[in-house]
Amino acid sequence: MTSRVKITTTQQNGRTHASSGSSWESVIGYSRAVRVRDQVHVTGTVGVEADGKYAPTLAAQSRRAFEIITAALEALGAKPADVVRTRIYVTDISKWKEVGEVHGEIFGEIRPALTMVQVAALIDAEALVEIEVEAVVLGDEHRLA
Repeated sequence: MTSRVKITTTQQNGRTHASSGSSWESVIGYSRAVRVRDQVHVTGTVGVEADGKYAPTLAAQSRRAFEIITAALEALGAKPADVVRTRIYVTDISKWKEVGEVHGEIFGEIRPALTMVQVAALIDAEALVEIEVEAVVLGDEHRLA
């Protein structure tokens, strides 16, 4: 699958940084994701489209957030199968099943540790969900069959 997300990487102080080009990255001073040795940490990611707009549903925003996250993981040599923890912040926990089902489509067999909580608001009033992940990239000799 070809990603619709453009990710650039840079090296600095033994870290590889991934950027999705978000205007917030330079203003706030963070990277979309950072890899140090075998660990990849992907920052909280909202499901904003390339045109700056948001889909109207939690499920659609979740899919877009995971698309951005997957592109960042891949740019740093990881993949969804390497994810060991996900954190999901929603603005309406009563709709947890929408994001939960999207999470399950991606991670149903992988089964990372998961936290899902409701928050009062996210960085953009139209954002319904923010997702972050952590991954550990192991060599094939360390993977289970």
